[in-house]
Amino acid sequence: MTSAFTFTTVPKILFEPGAASNLATTAAPALNGAKRVLFVTDAGVRGAGLADGALAGLNDAGLAVHVYDKVVADPPESIIHDAVAEAREFGAQAVIGFGGGSPMDTAKVVAVLLSGEQDLASMYGVQQVRASRPPLILLPTTSGTGSEVTNVAVLTTGATSKRGIAADPLYADMAILDPDLTLGLPRHPTAYTGIDAMVHAIEAFTNRRAKNPVSDALALAALKKLHGSILRACEDGSDREARGDMLLGAMLAGQAFSNSPCAGVHAMAYPLGGMFHVPHGLSNAVVLPPVLRFNAPEAETLYAEISAHLDLKPGSAGLIAEMDRIAGAVGIERRLSQLGISHNDVPAMAADVAANDRLLPNNPREMTYDAIVAMYEEIL
Repeated sequence: MTSAFTFTTVPKILFEPGAASNLATTAAPALNGAKRVLFVTDAGVRGAGLADGALAGLNDAGLAVHVYDKVVADPPESIIHDAVAEAREFGAQAVIGFGGGSPMDTAKVVAVLLSGEQDLASMYGVQQVRASRPPLILLPTTSGTGSEVTNVAVLTTGATSKRGIAADPLYADMAILDPDLTLGLPRHPTAYTGIDAMVHAIEAFTNRRAKNPVSDALALAALKKLHGSILRACEDGSDREARGDMLLGAMLAGQAFSNSPCAGVHAMAYPLGGMFHVPHGLSNAVVLPPVLRFNAPEAETLYAEISAHLDLKPGSAGLIAEMDRIAGAVGIERRLSQLGISHNDVPAMAADVAANDRLLPNNPREMTYDAIVAMYEEIL
């Protein structure tokens, strides 16, 4: 018998090549009459010209737009406060997040802070956001985080720690998926973000607390899309079909893990980003193999189901071998030592993971401090 569950997602999703260049029209229903828009992105996206069409369209439609392009990877709280200050000074009536996970996460948090009804410190954790927000629209330029359809934002707090906010007000009013925005994304970012999306789906499917039939179906559909397109997209950045499948797969995985959240892989990946500034997707790719092997005794049936769905060799061994093959085929780093991380760093990293009470309870197998240390040492 199926246990009781709820499932929530973004109310409006548009998938359309070229949609970003017609943003004022496509986003009009969600903008709800707003005339002053805060456009949140980063310098890389802005410099690459990816936002030019969207910004031109908004300006041509008579909207006043303030561009905030100072977002950095693993955004610190200082970036959030800076963006909020500029948004208030501008008088923003709506927020558009345009870019990878960091600009979209920043846009979400800025939107719920604009009213001044609640401070940032009180928002961390699960369902702690009570503030109202203006219209929020998100457009991804990578195929990884699924942030456009999740209620999660991850920020860097203090010097190195990463903390999450998971609350329904962070669901956007609209997600716009334009695969043309991802054409030409370099090989390694394509690989990092694609493996990140696959991890989202794997962890959603094996969550021991919130697993549900809707997230299960989305996770399996996401894995099918991503598995069939990641190597093609890495080999040929202009393959529009592969790019579209990657974008859809990341979005489906985002819907899945927003309702059946991530677990041990992400908990172990966070210190790599927070302490050593390793890209989030690469962090997940590096720590994935030992966590899959550790979880296998408890998650064998579920890992075997994924393997069968993807026509891999039977059992958890098939899934583990395939994820290892993909990482090898795209030529990304596989060891912590390749990322400048040594044996001396492991205790602090493991302590950070062991304290993650948002993600670890979702893992199919209990992860003790000693087990975490052993998994890090396995990939030194």
